[in-house]
Amino acid sequence: MNISARVTDERILDVGFDDARLIVDLMDGRTIAAPLAWYPRLLRASPEQRHNWQRAGAGYGIHWPDIDEDLSVDGLLQGLPATQGAA
Repeated sequence: MNISARVTDERILDVGFDDARLIVDLMDGRTIAAPLAWYPRLLRASPEQRHNWQRAGAGYGIHWPDIDEDLSVDGLLQGLPATQGAA
């Protein structure tokens, strides 16, 4: 019997931005891109504030201390925008 196991590592490797998107690279080689419009705090943040991020939750989350924003890999993979209270 041949069983192939799916090996994933959903921890954050890097975080970047272009003009309209948050771009998150994962340790397993995947890249997640989401519209900045989904995250009002990030959308309004300066480039310096956006680039000041930290890994959180053992590498499964992202924290931006300057704007008090937190996102999880799970939420990004599910395509969840920020909650209504985050604006």
